[in-house]
Amino acid sequence: MLQQIIAYIKFLKRSTNQHGVHSPFVYNLITKCFYDKSKYNKYKEIASYRKALRKSKDTINVIDLGSGSRVFKTSQRSVSKMVQKVGASKKESKLLFRLVNYLQINTILELGTSLGIATHAMAVANPEIKMTSIEGCPNISAYTKGTLGQFNLKNTEILTGDFNDAIKPLALNKYDLIYFDGNHQKQATLDYFETLLTTTTNDSFFIFDDIYWSKEMTEAWEIIKKHPQVTVTIDTFFLGFVFFRKEQKKEHFKIRI
Repeated sequence: MLQQIIAYIKFLKRSTNQHGVHSPFVYNLITKCFYDKSKYNKYKEIASYRKALRKSKDTINVIDLGSGSRVFKTSQRSVSKMVQKVGASKKESKLLFRLVNYLQINTILELGTSLGIATHAMAVANPEIKMTSIEGCPNISAYTKGTLGQFNLKNTEILTGDFNDAIKPLALNKYDLIYFDGNHQKQATLDYFETLLTTTTNDSFFIFDDIYWSKEMTEAWEIIKKHPQVTVTIDTFFLGFVFFRKEQKKEHFKIRI
């Protein structure tokens, strides 16, 4: 926790807003998407999904395949507490929705479905989107499939299994967006990144959740930024965005949102 506090103080000192951003693509992304204050009707659907989970009395026996939880001490976890402690925040959910909407995303791969809060937020942006999400814990996967089904979400497929195994056949596909939010270990993050580079096009982008979750995750983020195929990165502290646009010069931004 102390490491995150120090990292956040440093981030605030070094970050900025759209001012001083000379790349038209990044400037427009910040001003027209990150800072978009529109009251989208779909926000009500996103809020309803979160509310249903928050009011749930259910518990799930969680099998952690990644780095484990810093919040929960036992494997038996309350759904309502999971929403509060480990689910995508309201702010993040709305941002993910806006990103899919603004960049006209058609295909999404998500590593780490959890309770489907981020999954739902991205999928409702467009019913024509093809969304694939992978969850390692079979109990969470089954629960979330049922919950998403209650909300009539038909454009999303949830796969269950270890990421290492699940992503190998998927690496043959092409994705507009890949959202990494399931294993916050350095080497695992780098391995998934390298494996899924084959799925990118010039307009694809990756999002990494919790890039300051630990010293190791921050090290992984710094390595990813230096990769020769990466051109632009945007660090918002909680989320890290990676772009592969060949027409862009290599630049790294720290943006407050």
